[in-house]
Amino acid sequence: MKVNPILLEVFKNKLSSVADEMGVSLNRTAFSANIKERRDFSCAVFDENGDMIAQAAHIPVHLGSMPMSVKAAISEFDFKEGDMVVLNDPFKGGTHLPDITIVAGVFVEGEEKPVFYVANRAHHADVGGMSSGSMPLSSSIFQEGVIIPPLKLVENGQINESVFKLFLNNVRTPYEREGDFKAQIMANLTGIKRIKEMIEKYTLQTVRFYAKELMDYSERIMRKTILKIPDGTYSFVDFLDDDGIERQNIKIQLDLTIDGDEATLDFTKSDDQVSGSVNAVYAITLSAALYVFRCLVEQNIPTNAGCLRPLRLITRKGSIVDAVFPSAVAGGNVETSQRIVDVILGALSKAIPEKIPAASQGTMNNIAIGGINELNGEPFAYYETLGGGMGASSRHHGESAIHSHMTNTLNTPIEALEYSYPFRVRQYSIRRGSGGRGAFCGGDGLVREIELLNKAEITVLSERRRLSPYGLEGGEAGKRGRNIIIRDSKEMEMPPKFTMKLNKGDIVRIETPGGGGYFKPKK
Repeated sequence: MKVNPILLEVFKNKLSSVADEMGVSLNRTAFSANIKERRDFSCAVFDENGDMIAQAAHIPVHLGSMPMSVKAAISEFDFKEGDMVVLNDPFKGGTHLPDITIVAGVFVEGEEKPVFYVANRAHHADVGGMSSGSMPLSSSIFQEGVIIPPLKLVENGQINESVFKLFLNNVRTPYEREGDFKAQIMANLTGIKRIKEMIEKYTLQTVRFYAKELMDYSERIMRKTILKIPDGTYSFVDFLDDDGIERQNIKIQLDLTIDGDEATLDFTKSDDQVSGSVNAVYAITLSAALYVFRCLVEQNIPTNAGCLRPLRLITRKGSIVDAVFPSAVAGGNVETSQRIVDVILGALSKAIPEKIPAASQGTMNNIAIGGINELNGEPFAYYETLGGGMGASSRHHGESAIHSHMTNTLNTPIEALEYSYPFRVRQYSIRRGSGGRGAFCGGDGLVREIELLNKAEITVLSERRRLSPYGLEGGEAGKRGRNIIIRDSKEMEMPPKFTMKLNKGDIVRIETPGGGGYFKPKK
């Protein structure tokens, strides 16, 4: 079959629209504010081997790693029509335990095995573990929640009630979790329906052919993009503030080698994995690499398996960027992924400085608050990540108070927050002057101040509280973030990562970092 460039563009948009529509279905039917309001989920379409063909514009840290979860599900089970497999194991392509993936096969008449797969990944606000919100200051993955290996959640079109009950019996908010799970199932059914319609219209042979061609097309464009980067080896080092338990200044080092149309990312000089929960599994590091190099591509290509073919990732097992079981990983997905991006961009800034921005806030500012609502006696679990300043570029100031890089979620609106939880939002504003100065200034962070209307437990996992987001070409660093608890009108400065019991009337104040500036400030 010969490639028709018009049909190639048609299928590029059709396959991406399947993932988009899956996301709309999941968003509109979910129960939790974290999924419904913040859109902390991702959807994608895969070929018969589990290679990603197309994705929606959702969350980079989910999408780069999801193919490994899909392949883990495929290797574990022979899918039948009506089956869906659930898993969250970070050591089988997951990221951290709250991110739960559901995979389904697409069957057509005359084929015994799935001809395509659809999958979605959603962050559940609680999956058990030692603290509300399942983002603890842990030292082992066993403290972080329920570990789900690949299991058949849906079999022959029916939910496996035994598996469902086992999970729901181990979380703090089972009613909410049940609703979010069923929303994920419906999202996959939406994807299956749309792909079947596409096959009926164009034939299976045609859809498969163009799915493969789209991956080849993305590979060609990615290779042309890398070819424009000067050959050489570029090194960069940055650090995590701490692991929340015992270590500070945890090194992440990259030696990036550009050789023609291929790039090798060598992280083997990074520090060993640590006791705390900032360890990143291999899938996260791969996601960060895919994200950065995809950002370099100026053309509107589909993000799929072809984008990864020119990249070679070298890690060291047991390191902070390739942790091994049973290390704690809750914060690796959200915090270490951001620092890996900072390091890759820092290395690229030495090769193509005009294309690379200064460091953005470099953290997701994770807040998890949970307890028993005194008004109705029901448990609640709130989880959110907060935006901050983006780094300036060689042509523009950085954006303020926005999610950047590996997160792509929205904020939880004040109205939804106060409706769903026993909170009062006292302040939500831009943190003026927190962006790094430069000819182009970094974006400002934000301030989120929440008053507790009932006692609760809080866990905060954050970064860039001790080490600032870097500026480039003479631009100044962005201001570090701050975590503050206000009790009886007294401010307590908290560390980057902490957990504590809160009383009714306590106030949580999070000031997020600004982005780095670019070029020396003008006089």
